[in-house]
Amino acid sequence: MRLRKSGILLHLTSLPSEFGIGDLGRGAYDFADFLASSGQTLWQVLPFNPVSQACGNSPYCCFSAFAGNPLLIAPDLLVRDGYLEASDLDGLPSFAPNRVDYEQAAPLKGRLLGKAWERFRLPGDSRCAFEHFVAANAHWLHDYALFVSLKEQFSGAPWHEWPAEIRDRSQDALHDWTQRLSENIEREKFRQFLFFEQWFALKNYCNRKQIQVIGDVPIYLSHDSSDVWANREYFKLDAEGRPIFVAGVPPDYFSKTGQLWGNPVYSWDKLRESSYAWWVGRMEHNLGCFDSVRLDHFRGFVAYWEVEAWEKTAVNGKWVTAPATGFFNELLKRFPSLSLIAEDLGIITPDVREVMHQYDFPGMKPLLFAFGDDLSTNPYVPHNHVQNCVVYTGTHDNNTVKGWFQQDATQREKENLSAYFGRELDEDTVSRAFVRAAMMSVAQTVIIPLQDFLELGAEARMNTPAVTFGNWEWRVAADRLTAELSKSIAELTRIYGR
Repeated sequence: MRLRKSGILLHLTSLPSEFGIGDLGRGAYDFADFLASSGQTLWQVLPFNPVSQACGNSPYCCFSAFAGNPLLIAPDLLVRDGYLEASDLDGLPSFAPNRVDYEQAAPLKGRLLGKAWERFRLPGDSRCAFEHFVAANAHWLHDYALFVSLKEQFSGAPWHEWPAEIRDRSQDALHDWTQRLSENIEREKFRQFLFFEQWFALKNYCNRKQIQVIGDVPIYLSHDSSDVWANREYFKLDAEGRPIFVAGVPPDYFSKTGQLWGNPVYSWDKLRESSYAWWVGRMEHNLGCFDSVRLDHFRGFVAYWEVEAWEKTAVNGKWVTAPATGFFNELLKRFPSLSLIAEDLGIITPDVREVMHQYDFPGMKPLLFAFGDDLSTNPYVPHNHVQNCVVYTGTHDNNTVKGWFQQDATQREKENLSAYFGRELDEDTVSRAFVRAAMMSVAQTVIIPLQDFLELGAEARMNTPAVTFGNWEWRVAADRLTAELSKSIAELTRIYGR
């Protein structure tokens, strides 16, 4: 992050694929080639952990902070590697090229992964690589595989509603259920083996092309996750495993009642007693999967908004201090070359800025936030950028630039926009103007969502916060990644020294 670089934000589910959802197959490699030919050296993705339909398939609401999403396993690579026959892919449904179809993709992938598992179990197949993977990931893999198998056994019920002995992880119950569900557990471990086999092959391919991959680490976990079930002491839970306090953010200009996220909050005192062992393990895992990571809701590592679990809104919460210095000192002791991007959007207080400055963590500067009032002093306006920051046109939680101009920008913002750029902008020119402004910034790092390079509108928006369903569905059709677009991006990159 100390050289002028640029890259593209595109989640794995948004890649081209013939299986209804972007995955780690041919479309991912084609996109890596597109990045390289476009002169880009960064690819930022969202969390790739297993998602839940109950959470609208959000990558920020996952069953595990360590596991990979089986929906991202590429069937075409399973054929290449001998886990499937080519005939297994006959008769595929017809999928729209520009939308994720979770309802059809999930059973299709499940059926194909089931066939791969059955073939893997046949006598004569080498299990050496699989057994090495299981041993190397034992600290999270067995708990996750057992958790998923138990959820299937108990018809999807959250873990705190399971029978008390397995809910509370008595040793006898853990042993008994491991024996009873042994085949399902092995199947889930095999799926994780396939996922990470494909992921690391893709990451290595990117690195060979001088492309660094940036991952995303949400601060909080879903309550109904293998991590919370297996590590209850690190969360503020009652005797039956229910949250006592939950996370959110206080009321602000955007919401009179704040945001009540509902995730259990950490017991930082318990984490400190263990030298933050669980978090160290989580970061070690992510730093192995990615070249650098974005820490979501960075301010929560300094102080977080805690709300009693029975509250209906976030109004009656309180700020609780987190041990930021001790935590980051421990991480840096373990990972001296730690490369982080601090997600510092929203209302950020001086104590958060001090921690970012102390550790030299770059923050985020989305240009969509730049053109309200006080153009001269707004930190998101290009002339106020600093070198140690990451400039975005927008993030996965924002509208696209064109969609923002068409739907969200106020008349005042449009006037400021034209005044700042010195010419009238409209919906046909605004995306290119934002991209160019980002690329010419003094910031060392620029990340552009692919939708803004493609000049797409609100139909390509990835997520609308506080809306549970209908998000995370946009995909790019393969024919949009043209040589002409690549040449255009490469020229911008050359002009602005990235």
